[in-house]
Amino acid sequence: LITDKENAFLSKALGTINCDVPIEIPTSGVKNNDALKKQLVDLEMFKLIEKLSFDNDVLSENSASEVIDVDVISAPFIPDNAVIIYENGKIFAKNNDKFLVCESQDLSNVKGIITHNCKELFHKTNGYCDIKFDTMLAAYLINPDRNDLSLERFMVEYEVSNYNSEYADILKKLELIETLYNTFSKEIVKNNQEKLLYEVEIPLSYTLYLMEKEGFEIDTQGITEFSEKLYERELFLEKQIYEIIGYEFNLNSPKQLGIALFEKLGLPCSKKTKTGYSTNAEVLEGLRYQSEAVEYLLEYRSVAKLKSTYCDGLLKCVEQDNRIHSTLNQVETRTGRISSSEPNLQNIPVRTELGREMRKFFKAKDGYVLVDADYSQIELRVLAAIADDEKMIDAFSNDVDIHSLTASQVFNVPLDLMTPDIRSRAKAVNFGIVYGIGAFSLSKDIHVSVAKAKEYIENYLATYSGVNKYLNEVVEKAKENGYVSTIFGRRRYLPELTASNFITRSFGERVAKNMPIQGTAADIIKIAMNKVNSRLKNENLDAKLIMQVHDELIIEAKEEIAEHVSKILKEEMENAVEFKVPMLVDVSYGKTWFDAK
Repeated sequence: LITDKENAFLSKALGTINCDVPIEIPTSGVKNNDALKKQLVDLEMFKLIEKLSFDNDVLSENSASEVIDVDVISAPFIPDNAVIIYENGKIFAKNNDKFLVCESQDLSNVKGIITHNCKELFHKTNGYCDIKFDTMLAAYLINPDRNDLSLERFMVEYEVSNYNSEYADILKKLELIETLYNTFSKEIVKNNQEKLLYEVEIPLSYTLYLMEKEGFEIDTQGITEFSEKLYERELFLEKQIYEIIGYEFNLNSPKQLGIALFEKLGLPCSKKTKTGYSTNAEVLEGLRYQSEAVEYLLEYRSVAKLKSTYCDGLLKCVEQDNRIHSTLNQVETRTGRISSSEPNLQNIPVRTELGREMRKFFKAKDGYVLVDADYSQIELRVLAAIADDEKMIDAFSNDVDIHSLTASQVFNVPLDLMTPDIRSRAKAVNFGIVYGIGAFSLSKDIHVSVAKAKEYIENYLATYSGVNKYLNEVVEKAKENGYVSTIFGRRRYLPELTASNFITRSFGERVAKNMPIQGTAADIIKIAMNKVNSRLKNENLDAKLIMQVHDELIIEAKEEIAEHVSKILKEEMENAVEFKVPMLVDVSYGKTWFDAK
């Protein structure tokens, strides 16, 4: 603190919200100010732009009440190579100078469609469309840091006005998509991202559409009964805690809980907040073995979360077909990973025995089974390939347990004396290196001193010299280029690397080391998904891909073809890419997600 006094006070200043800035923001009557408009667009402050009524008053000299004459042609079909959007139950298209409206919902015979968000178009037209270009996917590849990729956001950025006319607004959107296409298609070529867009992301949109449409069957009765069981456990744990403390109070109140633990029970207090004692998870974990009340409290929180978020929350999302149709987000993460929402099925808890029970309620429909496959240590295998580390490549090629090998070489423990605890520590080191972990964080993870953790990291980097070289070179290259990229050309820009603040810079360096690994793994699973989907379709099998959870794919297949589908899943996932390191996949199947894991 003495040495870095200036940084300490800077960190405090940066972390303090200044509520005394004498600025009032008007919510109406804003004059046309191009500089302000550009600044807000650059900062992606679109909510503030809406509040300031920029859309109607500022973005153009044209009045919002101005009417543009639009020559609308009703067409029984849409011509090829048209710009297309779907609004108000109709398909609208622009082809050369023609503005077309089509009552038909079928786009299956139209070639070379240019649109914004093709997955949404698949849903709205209920089928396959031949997509030539998707401006939303292109925008995501060009700059994955954009927080908003909606057409409305680009309307603000490109100063497209609103008009009081039946078709003028739609025509403006079509013209905007055309402009974005002309701009982004050149950027994609410049960035060498053609294969990533045309062969991975656009086909993936259709794969994800099919998965969202199919959904995942749920045992609603089973979840309801499990929720009741959890509620009974909650009441039991509450009672145990109250008996130990000596009185009843609100377990969900940090203030009341702090008083109960640190004043009534006299447990040592390691952290305080402005409002009292800290009772967060980290604090309670540190007190776990000092009082049975803390043990009960940690379980109580886990059970309550499981009941409210996963049991009660999932039941609200079950649709009339008794299935959950989660949204699979293709343009949300910075690394290229697919995320899940409404509800998030990628976040179903698996670390506790009680949490794993949840997977019993995700099932195959009658006469079908769930075929589940996941990559074995995909990120470490990607690291070995990217770093071209001979020792690591040799280990994976000869099917040697990488964690035991690391333990042996880094901790100097003979393989025949290996214990589960030592292997577990090596596993933490292996994955920690992937995420750019430091000695302090590693020491906390594996419960050793900082000095010992530093020694382990140094031993690791000395053992795997290729990895060490890669980690150093990737950061330097990122500083030079301003970005890092995956093997397939997916980029992430890192302005943090030039920051004056040490913490910000360190974050940028960790991301530079990790993103090419995590992003390449994400690209591989996407390629595999497309290959699996095509293979199932080409062989006309009664089996459909229904879920992806990071490195795991799940297919719902007719029982009698389960073995064949398992073979397809394994083949396509293992052969998605050609690396020096084999991509190994574990496959199994069963009636429920729990049985199939």
